[in-house]
Amino acid sequence: MKTIDELLAEGVAGKRVFVRADLNVPLDGTTITDDGRIRAVQPTVAKLAEAGARVIVASHLGRPKGAPDPAFSLAPAAARLGELLGTEVAFATDTVGESATATVAVLTDGQVAVIENLRFNAGETSKDDAERGAFADQLAALADVYVGDGFGAVHRKHASVFDLPARLPHFAGYLIATEVGVLKKLTSDVKRPYAVVLGGAKVSDKLGVIDHLLEKADRILIGGGMAYTFLKAQGHEVGISLLQEDQVPTVQEYLKRADARGVEFVLPVDVLVSPEFPDLKTKAPANPTVVASDAIPADQEGLDIGPKTRELYAAKLADAATVFWNGPMGVFEHPDYAEGTRAVAQALVDSPAFSVVGGGDSAAAVRILGFDENAFGHISTGGGASLEYLEGKSLPGLAALEN
Repeated sequence: MKTIDELLAEGVAGKRVFVRADLNVPLDGTTITDDGRIRAVQPTVAKLAEAGARVIVASHLGRPKGAPDPAFSLAPAAARLGELLGTEVAFATDTVGESATATVAVLTDGQVAVIENLRFNAGETSKDDAERGAFADQLAALADVYVGDGFGAVHRKHASVFDLPARLPHFAGYLIATEVGVLKKLTSDVKRPYAVVLGGAKVSDKLGVIDHLLEKADRILIGGGMAYTFLKAQGHEVGISLLQEDQVPTVQEYLKRADARGVEFVLPVDVLVSPEFPDLKTKAPANPTVVASDAIPADQEGLDIGPKTRELYAAKLADAATVFWNGPMGVFEHPDYAEGTRAVAQALVDSPAFSVVGGGDSAAAVRILGFDENAFGHISTGGGASLEYLEGKSLPGLAALEN
């Protein structure tokens, strides 16, 4: 795929450059609680503006139902982008309507505008090619050149991700180029030992990547809510812990395959349990109990890996040369259940391995728990996109940039 450096070499002064970013940041009302994705696209936007482009930044935020919804407005993200750039960023209150058209029309060289949430238009996410294409045509009318830099959305066959690049000269921004380069290090010419840490709530979300990584990884460490399906597959009582009973046979098959291939599956040896889920708003003390992972009481719920498991996982990561981590080890949003996730993050910081934090809740946890992002090899902006890439799938947004 052509990169932004090739575009800059051609010259962009006076050109309208459409940047498909990923500004899908978490909001508490209108307050951004984690601006990592905005900071990730800032270098691409800044470089284009410095070169005299008229930059139009577009993104989705949340899951509005194809119509305007003030709760999902990109206005806070536009304001934050302006703060990071150190300049005023114009904001259009629609996607391809009067406001967007007028806002883009008055841009001068080096100026930046953000248009409203792309998903306020049903054509963005439509499964109908014609409807999606019609919206892409309207977006294309706003610009002369397309730069794809929203890595967190490249696994979606959406108008601004898949259809629009076909209508304009297209290039990959700095973020996408970096993300793809990093993921290639996890799929080809991998330095070993190669350890993978998988957590999060549902094992079903990770089945594809587990299936693929059984052919590539040396050891796979499991935590989070998905761990209890693995423990159940081994015949253990998991109490009222999160469990996907229908996935137990699949997990049992994975454990057999791992054993046959010599891939080490590492499961929790102890867990923190409680009879009730913690209050994440008040953060009231939860007073959990530590129990062995094969002795979870029937009326208790596992909510984090225990201290022995933290030590075990740190040891399993200490000698790794490459580590990919996706998914927290517990309910990290509550201080009483954050230590498992903290221990994994600290193990990666302490390890000489090339470490990749695979986006989503893992990336949020790293920032919320106060770690220096520069202490990791790479923190991805796209959890779902990273996982699908590691599954070996073709990602629509990357395919569009390569054509």
